[in-house]
Amino acid sequence: MWSKLVAFEAAEKLLAPRAKVLAAVSGGPDSVCLAHWLSVQARKKDLSVSLIHVHHGLRGRSADADAKFVERLGAALKLPVYIVRAPVRAAAKKRGLGLEEAARKERYKALAVKAKRGRFSAVATGHQLDDQAETVLLHLLRGTSLEGLGGIPLRRPLAPGVELIRPLLALTRAEVLLYLKHHGLSWREDASNRDPKFTRNWVRRDVLPLLEKKAPGVKERLAGMAAKVRAVTGRR
Repeated sequence: MWSKLVAFEAAEKLLAPRAKVLAAVSGGPDSVCLAHWLSVQARKKDLSVSLIHVHHGLRGRSADADAKFVERLGAALKLPVYIVRAPVRAAAKKRGLGLEEAARKERYKALAVKAKRGRFSAVATGHQLDDQAETVLLHLLRGTSLEGLGGIPLRRPLAPGVELIRPLLALTRAEVLLYLKHHGLSWREDASNRDPKFTRNWVRRDVLPLLEKKAPGVKERLAGMAAKVRAVTGRR
């Protein structure tokens, strides 16, 4: 069933045979879906796949439980797991950033460092179509260039010799959840994803559902527009 999805067939093209891939796994549904799918691809394409969990040190015992969950997931999938810590609070204070932005920057920094040290050719993240739609809307709300309307690229350089890839970008959040149900996979919920003080959460929980109610299919249209913009601007 799922191996026949056009979205997954396109995603497979991101993976070169015998590539060494590092998958960023938070423990949430998207990253669990990514980890499981890559474990299947590892057998099909002779890939070397490892998981990495970036511990931001922001949510106490809940964050520690996330890390333990990812370790158990790796063991179940027979994939190596790396747990790395990111000094988010210190970085936010030093650079004058909000915690959300500091966490994002420190996370990608940690991924790049581990990928280079481990000689990985690609780092995969679990961004999906709903994330794409949210990103485009956020860029519109904040004001953006044409390039910004391209949203999240399917692939981009992360570090010398390392590419960042998003294999799930064509799947909706609902399809990700169906995948997890189909394979009997569990996941962790991050309570901060429900905190309305973060603008993205407001877009996710209030704005997009309202738009979808008034104009069904708006998420797919926003993602489609982003893909067309990336094609025009030369971004992938």
